[in-house]
Amino acid sequence: MSYQLLTNDNHEELASALRGDGWVVACLCAGWCGSCREYAAAFENWAQRSPEHHFVWIDIEDQADLVGDLDIDNFPTLLMQRGTIVSFFGTMEPDTRQAERLLQVQVGKSQEELQREVSQSAQRQTWQVCNLLLRLENSPATD
Repeated sequence: MSYQLLTNDNHEELASALRGDGWVVACLCAGWCGSCREYAAAFENWAQRSPEHHFVWIDIEDQADLVGDLDIDNFPTLLMQRGTIVSFFGTMEPDTRQAERLLQVQVGKSQEELQREVSQSAQRQTWQVCNLLLRLENSPATD
């Protein structure tokens, strides 16, 4: 798919990717964060190695309307979503190897398996408030 730096002008590109059947991997970071700046190159390289997925870099301050009340404890925070199901939301080590393995496991699951995991896990249920498609559709920047 692609790599995208999210701006107020390209929300529809991300929404389109989320409406499709593919995976979206979002990194939520901040421009002032040294770990984020170091991780950015590794994240972009991961995106280049995985063109079948859509990768998006979201600066939480530049996209404050979209990020809203998401509980971001540390950086980098990754969000993995397919359609309307958030399959992962949390802090990762600033090294893509663990995240790549996590995504491989998620990609191997059917939509039904992903939905079942959400319904059977309180933690995964809380991740659903992070749904980027719903946030984009309700964001003031898209009005």
